[in-house]
Amino acid sequence: MNRRDIISEIGKSGAVVVVRGDSVEQGVKTAEACYKGGIKIIEVTFTLPRADEVIRILSDKYKDSDMIVGAGSVLDAETARAAILAGARFIVSPAFSESTVRLCNRYGIAVIPGVSTPTEAVAAMELGVDVIKLFPGEIHRPAGLKAIKAPFPNLSVMPTGGVNADNASEWLAAGAYALGAGSSVTKGAAKGDYAAVEADAKSFISAIKRCRESK
Repeated sequence: MNRRDIISEIGKSGAVVVVRGDSVEQGVKTAEACYKGGIKIIEVTFTLPRADEVIRILSDKYKDSDMIVGAGSVLDAETARAAILAGARFIVSPAFSESTVRLCNRYGIAVIPGVSTPTEAVAAMELGVDVIKLFPGEIHRPAGLKAIKAPFPNLSVMPTGGVNADNASEWLAAGAYALGAGSSVTKGAAKGDYAAVEADAKSFISAIKRCRESK
């Protein structure tokens, strides 16, 4: 799949789960629990030790499946390149970095930069970004997303931070392209309870499906 195919799959799924952790093993197990729960799009963050190894393991193990593995918390072009070499099929950043966007464009990799202001949104759009990450979601809230969409109706937005199964419908109603969730889905991993991660993943994806089906 090319970068636009990846972006399309993210939109179809509606859910991207951010995977953090304290070790490679925890990262892999968390991602696998999310996948069992119905999450196809996995964002492995570079706050996780040896994140590139986690990306490589998942990319190799699930290469013949519909799991799409990307990298998150990517702060610069150097980290983006390392993630791409490890097998990441999309790059997500908490902030807007022009050099990171340009590198991803150079290699045909989908990139979702973090944006918090209209100025950053325009800068991302001018570089050909397909989807922006509205971050932190806790600050903007669904009302903030709706306000941003008003002057930029063609802008695809993935809010992340403070997103969960309970408020998924509010975000989608405000115009979200997809939803990024972290601890609301993966919190069980901290205690080694991967069954809980799987259950929370199911709840999250079910909330998104219910909202879409009700339209």
